[in-house]
Amino acid sequence: MAVVPMVKFVIASYRREADELLDALQREGICQILNAEAATAGKEAGSTGRSEKTPKEIEELLNKLTRAIGFLKPFSKKAGGIVAILAPRIVVDKTKYEKVIADESLLEVIEQCVEADSQIQKLKTEIENYNARLEELKPWEGLEAAIEEFGRLKQVKCWVGFVPNRRFGQLQEAIAEAGAILDKVAQTANKSACVIIGLNENAEAIQKLLHGAEFEQANFAGVTGTVAQAIVEITEKVEAAKQEIGQQAEKAKSSAGHILEFKILHDYYSNLLNREKTKESAPATEQTVIYEGWVRKKDFSRLQKLVSRFSASSVQKIEPAEGEEIPVDIENKSVIRPFEVITRLYGMPDRTSVDPTVFLTPFFTVFFALCLADAGYGILMVLIAGWMIKKMQGDKKLLWMLAICGVSTAVFGAMTGGWFGDVVQQFVPALKIFREKLMIFDPLENPIPFLLLSIGLGYFQINFGLTIALVHNLRRKEYIAAVCDQLTWLVMLNSLVLFGCGKFGLIDSRIGGLFGKIAILPAVAILLFSQREGSIGARLGMGFYNVFSTIFYLGDVLSYLRLMALGMVGAGLAMAVNVIAKLAMKLPYGIGIVLMILILVVGHLFNLGMSALGAFVHTLRLQFVEFFPKFLVGGGKAFEPLTKQYKHIYITGGEKTLLKD
Repeated sequence: MAVVPMVKFVIASYRREADELLDALQREGICQILNAEAATAGKEAGSTGRSEKTPKEIEELLNKLTRAIGFLKPFSKKAGGIVAILAPRIVVDKTKYEKVIADESLLEVIEQCVEADSQIQKLKTEIENYNARLEELKPWEGLEAAIEEFGRLKQVKCWVGFVPNRRFGQLQEAIAEAGAILDKVAQTANKSACVIIGLNENAEAIQKLLHGAEFEQANFAGVTGTVAQAIVEITEKVEAAKQEIGQQAEKAKSSAGHILEFKILHDYYSNLLNREKTKESAPATEQTVIYEGWVRKKDFSRLQKLVSRFSASSVQKIEPAEGEEIPVDIENKSVIRPFEVITRLYGMPDRTSVDPTVFLTPFFTVFFALCLADAGYGILMVLIAGWMIKKMQGDKKLLWMLAICGVSTAVFGAMTGGWFGDVVQQFVPALKIFREKLMIFDPLENPIPFLLLSIGLGYFQINFGLTIALVHNLRRKEYIAAVCDQLTWLVMLNSLVLFGCGKFGLIDSRIGGLFGKIAILPAVAILLFSQREGSIGARLGMGFYNVFSTIFYLGDVLSYLRLMALGMVGAGLAMAVNVIAKLAMKLPYGIGIVLMILILVVGHLFNLGMSALGAFVHTLRLQFVEFFPKFLVGGGKAFEPLTKQYKHIYITGGEKTLLKD
């Protein structure tokens, strides 16, 4: 439930076992290895002197594997449905995994698949070109003369091409007046395919007429004989290309059984590439490779135990360099851990700050429940999240968080009488007594308690955030900051609230007046000491601004009214769905019952999705904008351990599961 302490280490290893050691470190996944630029202890050692050939070869192989997997995917059996989306990785036992990565014959199959894919793409391009050529020649299919004959004419000149239909009549008359002949071969939607023949002495005049009529010369490049013969030849080429694609597809089907092996190899070589890049950037001497990095303090003993298995390697703690940025990681108990999703979404706290996860958890849970405010939706959320947790692979923190929020939503929904809106009142009146026993207040009939609850929780969270910062500064012995930056605000804000309560008669006016006078003291302290750097004028100016910013706290508190607003809107939409369903139920011949069920299911699922999204986003905003700035200092660099990642497969067996969630 705090920022995890980090330890910096350096490992010295002889080259003969450096590769094996790095593989073990990656498998363990507990330490972050620094590259040569970030390392401090091994800077004098220089680089390893390795060439980039091996990583480059691995990258090329990964590209081929990606291409081969994409090529074979349409020919392999697919697991459909939402289960395939939630669990896309294939479970593979460790024995199968090791057998595949040792099988060098698969490299030849990969090359064959890549070659087949290239051939198919080439053929598809050829077919596209052939079809485009056919479209060009199709209007001239009725032209009986061989194309080469037009070039052999001596006394006359021939033009073959297209004329826009809107210009055809005008051109036909002009050509006739020029003593030439115009023959229409075919007509498309916009153009007419024409042949114009005229005497050589009239060629210049005819050319001007054609230019004015937007004449477009036909393209017969590569065509000999009649156009009809050329079309037949090209069509035969298209069919031959299609047959060859079919043959290549049949080969692909026979290779589709290798797709699992390719996925195994892809994950293996991806991890190998990460390891090679780490090793390549590590400082080294002629005989020694130096791995420098960070490990969680509690994991250092595990690191020592791992390195001790290698006779020519050793590890020891070292002190960070002055000003060196220490990576940050957070760790919480199992109930709190799902809410780390929120913290990591915001960004890691500074290592000198606090982990906000444990503090935001109760607020996020309650605020989410207020925004959704429906017991039926809460129960449905728990069921959906529970099913997805059971089926989904990988990190399930978000689902666990939604399940916990679903429980709180069900509790608060029961307290406010929301069961899929007013479905109890509309369809199951027998359960009204049960609903009323659980209900504390109905926000639709009396929204004031909901309003006061929202504002009260907001006011409490803001004060709680200031208190966290106060306690944290006291623990760090930053007493001036604790008094001037947090205690003064806590005293002034609460004094002003009590002063206002006295004015409105909620408490004795004399007590309220006393707190109004008390508020002056922290206000003066904020004016004089909230800004403690710079010139006197700058400090007083900033202090005055800080005192004025008291009004911003009012805006912060009012932001929490969104909790009530979202809860009321969701309830209203749920009631609208129920009203429409009840109206549909009156239709005869059983159609009404079916339509009613359909409207209820679709309508409430839609409302649940939209309301849950709104609850998540707006609750998130309250944490990030209103709560965190009161105590949290961000900007920490996340701890990124070298670990094995698996995109396609889930490995089981052996000492432990190799997949890192």
